[in-house]
Amino acid sequence: MAVEEIHAEMVSSVWKVLVQPGAPVAAGDTLVILESMKMEIPVLTERSGVVHEMHVVEGEVLQEGDLIATVTHG
Repeated sequence: MAVEEIHAEMVSSVWKVLVQPGAPVAAGDTLVILESMKMEIPVLTERSGVVHEMHVVEGEVLQEGDLIATVTHG
């Protein structure tokens, strides 16, 4: 079973969390929406699987590289 770690690509805040642990996801599904410099940035999963853990909450400020979620595949 493979685990995909999804990290923040820039300093941003968590605007909306769209999935919860245990939720099935398809490749390209949006997990969270981040906000940076008044822009909304969707964070997507690359492969289908199941959300294992969410490491963020709405309103949280993230630094580049912070872990957002883990998704298990296979």
